[in-house]
Amino acid sequence: MRYILTGTPGAGKTTILRGLAARGHVTVEEAATAVIAAEQARGDAEPWTRPAFIAKVADLQRRRQEQADAGPGGPPGEGARGPGGVAVRFFDRSPVCTHALATYVGHPVPPALTAEIERLAREEVYDRHVFFVRNLGFCEPTDARRITFEESLEFESLHEKTYRAFGYHLIDVPAGPPDERVALIEETASRLAAGAGCPACP
Repeated sequence: MRYILTGTPGAGKTTILRGLAARGHVTVEEAATAVIAAEQARGDAEPWTRPAFIAKVADLQRRRQEQADAGPGGPPGEGARGPGGVAVRFFDRSPVCTHALATYVGHPVPPALTAEIERLAREEVYDRHVFFVRNLGFCEPTDARRITFEESLEFESLHEKTYRAFGYHLIDVPAGPPDERVALIEETASRLAAGAGCPACP
């Protein structure tokens, strides 16, 4: 099973992902941050202002998803298995997030991204239950995250609408201590992977 973690910038997804990795889960980091870092290293201070940025992020997301499946344990359902006998992988964002990003910054959605989102649905790449990591009440800017807290709330709302529009079911991960958030995600994913249902799901 592949589960997505999404939410607004600065919500604590990276910390949660590291916590899940520390508990032995396969995790995949956010692609947009990596693309921004690579482009900034080449001298482009604001790569997200270029329309080509969206396609680059989508391409890296697909490559990372395929690499995760080809890594230790093989594709979900093979090799190393989590609770319930099913391999579980956690992804920091997905191409659906990239679609929301394109909308937010005003870039056209490239055909490659549209095709990738269609592939996700057709091949059932990700579980339809998505962990929506809620904001922490603030947003600290970084070189790759130049956004105010007010803007982050708008971005959060757009992500929520975009995921619902594509048919995903959101599971809230409220603000709280990282260990509690990690435990909530781990326990809920275990129940879903085992086919036991999800009390926290709407």
